[in-house]
Amino acid sequence: MRDEINPAPQAADSEVRQFVTFVAGNQVFAVDMAPVQEIIRVPEVVRVPLAPPTLDGLANLRGKVLPIISLRRIFGYPERPADDASRAVVIDLGQPLGFVVDRVASVVGVDVRQIEDAAGVSTTVRSELLRGLLKDVGGHAMIMVLDFERLIAAEFAQAARAVRSAAVAGLNAGAAAGADDGAAADELQLVSFEVAGQEYAVAIENVQEIVQMPDEIVEVPHAEGHVLGVMTLRQRLLPLVSLRRMFALPERAADEQSRIVVVAIGGAGVGAAVGVVMDSVNEVLRVPLSGAEPVPPLLAREPGMADIARICRLDGGKRLVSIIDAASMFRQDAIREVLENQHMQTHMEEDTGNGRAGSDDEEQLVVFRLGQEEFGVPIDSVQEIVRVPEQLTQVPRAPAFVEGVINLRGAVLPVVDLRRRLGLLHAERSDRQRIMVFVIDGVRTGFIVDSVAEVLKVERRAIEPAPCLSAEQSRLLARMANLEKQKRMIQLLDPRHLIAEGDLAQLAGIEV
Repeated sequence: MRDEINPAPQAADSEVRQFVTFVAGNQVFAVDMAPVQEIIRVPEVVRVPLAPPTLDGLANLRGKVLPIISLRRIFGYPERPADDASRAVVIDLGQPLGFVVDRVASVVGVDVRQIEDAAGVSTTVRSELLRGLLKDVGGHAMIMVLDFERLIAAEFAQAARAVRSAAVAGLNAGAAAGADDGAAADELQLVSFEVAGQEYAVAIENVQEIVQMPDEIVEVPHAEGHVLGVMTLRQRLLPLVSLRRMFALPERAADEQSRIVVVAIGGAGVGAAVGVVMDSVNEVLRVPLSGAEPVPPLLAREPGMADIARICRLDGGKRLVSIIDAASMFRQDAIREVLENQHMQTHMEEDTGNGRAGSDDEEQLVVFRLGQEEFGVPIDSVQEIVRVPEQLTQVPRAPAFVEGVINLRGAVLPVVDLRRRLGLLHAERSDRQRIMVFVIDGVRTGFIVDSVAEVLKVERRAIEPAPCLSAEQSRLLARMANLEKQKRMIQLLDPRHLIAEGDLAQLAGIEV
């Protein structure tokens, strides 16, 4: 489902540059290949309140939050739903951003003499958003090269600032790393193995050891399909995964040639390794870096190629070895879950002790809905949750954002429609709606939500900063819980910023 494009290295004296060309509206555009990370099908998104209107929402890309932006909306073209041809071009501008286009046309090599300055040329796009023009390329008289940095600077001021900060940090980090580069950077050391007649490899620094298949594998209930179970390896539990299952290849029983390659997927400690079942292990390879090529875009679309980082051509091109990106394929959180489930089954008393320690590693949230999107607040910020009465009492001279007041056990409670506060469309009253009561700087205030879903414990490692899309959004919705396994993204709201300082005094003074 993913069409990856990895930039090909270019010689410093090359006169040819590579571009990805695509269509948005009736126009053909191009972007330099260098910042293009990959090209994916348009994913499902979580809508973000208070974000610029050109943002479709946030998607989950291999555990990372990816903003998805509509190029049609940026350029004012008519809306059009995504179809089978639509793609999101993921461009790394310090932070990855996905730009939705109608279709991707091709990857073209362009002689630098065919690139012209866009200044003074009349186009449907403002010239300051263009890096240049490609003349007579790919059957088109003119292709506009977009400047995506200026695009986000115009549409996403907060994101643009984050990009600039990341770029500065990247330059500093790159300078430091460059000082330590040695001859080893010119070659790859790989452990190669075979699965279903195809040769694969993993970087040798990620391989801890190679062991035989165990006599017994303990199955783990509710594990992902590619997880075979766990085995004991020198007094520790090692999760086992099947590469055949991951790549949707036919099942095959293990035999005497089968081996388990123990691959490191994170830092030290339990859960930092996974055992990958292979048909056989071949050899250790030393390959010049120049001999490892990015996966061709057409191959990247095929099932089983999603987590292949590069391909090595050996023996004059007769032997192809696919290099697996262990970091992206074997997600550490999924493996930890396998270990935790097994630990719960076999060590109940120890698990109780871990529960006490784990409480510091979890955050308890009240999850509620506005439309199809899920939001959450820390449970200790919610004073109570009550039904919405049939009618709210209107108060003269109350602030415009107040829907009305209710009598809550003898006290006047101002009530605000959270949809209105977040700039969302109005919804008719329903039996599922509730009022969540917060205390903001000593002032009790109720907020109407569409429904309250659950009280949920979330591991703190699953909570990350939300992309900065606007000043107000970055204050009010600064974090999100990215529950990759459940395919959920819960936007975390900070109740302290729901009411502006100047408005709190008016709320405190409301009387019936």
